[in-house]
Amino acid sequence: MNTMNQAPASVKTLSDFAPLADYSLLDTLTPNPEAKLDGVDHSPRQVFSGHYVPVNPTPLKDPHYIAHSQTFFGELGFDDSLAHAEDFIRMFSGDLSDVPQPLRKIGWATGYALSIYGTEYYQQCPFQTGNGYGDGRAVSILEAKINGKRWEMQLKGGGKTPYCRGADGRAVLRSSIREFLAQEHMHALGVPTSRSLSLYTSKTEKVKRPWFNQGSYSRDPEVMIEEDVAITTRVASSFLRVGQIELFGRRARKNEHPNALEELEQIVLHLIDREYSEVIDQKLPLEEKVLLLATQFRSRLTSLVTNWIRVGYCQGNFNSDNCAAGGFTLDYGPFGFIDMFDPKYQPWTGGGVHFSFLNQPQAAQRNFHMFCSALKPLIESNSNVLDRLDEIENGFLELMQAKMEKMWADKLGLSVFDPVLFKELVVLMMQTHVDYTIFFRELSYLPQEISPLLKSFYDETFLDNKLLENWSQWLEKWRSLIDVTTPESREKLSEQMKRINPKYTLREWFLVPAYQQATTGDYTLIKELQEVMTHPYDEQSSEIEEKYYREKPAHFFDIAGISHISCSS
Repeated sequence: MNTMNQAPASVKTLSDFAPLADYSLLDTLTPNPEAKLDGVDHSPRQVFSGHYVPVNPTPLKDPHYIAHSQTFFGELGFDDSLAHAEDFIRMFSGDLSDVPQPLRKIGWATGYALSIYGTEYYQQCPFQTGNGYGDGRAVSILEAKINGKRWEMQLKGGGKTPYCRGADGRAVLRSSIREFLAQEHMHALGVPTSRSLSLYTSKTEKVKRPWFNQGSYSRDPEVMIEEDVAITTRVASSFLRVGQIELFGRRARKNEHPNALEELEQIVLHLIDREYSEVIDQKLPLEEKVLLLATQFRSRLTSLVTNWIRVGYCQGNFNSDNCAAGGFTLDYGPFGFIDMFDPKYQPWTGGGVHFSFLNQPQAAQRNFHMFCSALKPLIESNSNVLDRLDEIENGFLELMQAKMEKMWADKLGLSVFDPVLFKELVVLMMQTHVDYTIFFRELSYLPQEISPLLKSFYDETFLDNKLLENWSQWLEKWRSLIDVTTPESREKLSEQMKRINPKYTLREWFLVPAYQQATTGDYTLIKELQEVMTHPYDEQSSEIEEKYYREKPAHFFDIAGISHISCSS
């Protein structure tokens, strides 16, 4: 490996950081021919070809530090003091004008297609052609190889790009705090995800956004409010999306320009290099690479969605453009962690049942279908290879089901999934209005009778004798299927289940007070949530348990901005 990419023992300055830069996307893919080389390209326009547009981020006015991920800084070898350094703050709040070489002074944005639950859409871009849809306020500013691993760093809320569709390119403080905390929480939960590096706000810059009145039950925003802006730096191995591959697949399928098929091949090979190089040999023929790519992505995507459901996470807006082609969680827009168990739980008012909690496997299958369709122009001359790709695609739901059953068995501490026991449990959980996280965590302590489980029951009016009897019978049946014959086996199983079933999840009603405090310059709750939610499986202090291991208060149910949110951010 190039010694220039070996991180020093501790990266303390931006000058220490700079030699780690390695811009694979810019150096191997094609810029949009109509792009401006100086990166001053901030007005909406159609982007007909090329893999990216060079664009300068728009710096925050009077940037101010809120937080950084100490965990992630440690993994990267960054000293915590770096997050407070003036030149680091400038760079990661959008000012690239004075970065040390070989860091580059221009960032980039990428286009992608939109499909919703397996249906292609074009009307959502300003030109109704699909050529104006892409990174509207996310600007990548760096790729770096750090200790042998490649990371891309992207400013969420980094200002206008050609894909901004007439918006201001900013993210508000509220949504930036959510994404900053959620990414590191998901990593701590063991769910593949983009990561959080830093969070900066502006002391003076504000924007207006539609939102809800205080205490409203409305499903739609009612007022325009003025909000602080912020930039969170999200980091991933790449930000290549299914929608991005889909864009180039559509262009190749329609032969939209002379280089359309070549650009599709380039972006697919780049995806393999960025995300799958350890499992796909670069010497293989293209057709074999395509089949292996589909197989590997299928494996990652089914595992990812299984993990989402394991920890009670709902993506909310699982379009193809919000589906990372590397198989990890990306774009924390209208996401939510479930409180009361409901298979149709959906935190986003615009999401519908198709992106609801237990429909996420089907939504993932639709995105995988779009991914496979995008690959087909590369192999359409070989009917045998096309058939093999169809077989891979058709095996998605069977693989998904197998992983889901294994996950449910693990959550229940069973060696083998029991469909009858599981079906009975789902019925009881819905009848009793059970808190999803608390129930499975309490079950992990292997209760001998139902009293400990009552902590997870929301509606005590349903606790009639018949229902209690049904719960007791279910618990007795469950205990007959687990291994608790000795103190050692009991302890082993309990610890095993507690590593599957988190004690703490980042519920929206925890976040709202943190947003509200932050608007006054008080970041205490953000730091507290950082600490709690990066140790989600641990037993923490009695004060933390009392505060964060409890049911959602009744007065928060159905309240706009807490129980449901819009896509306004």
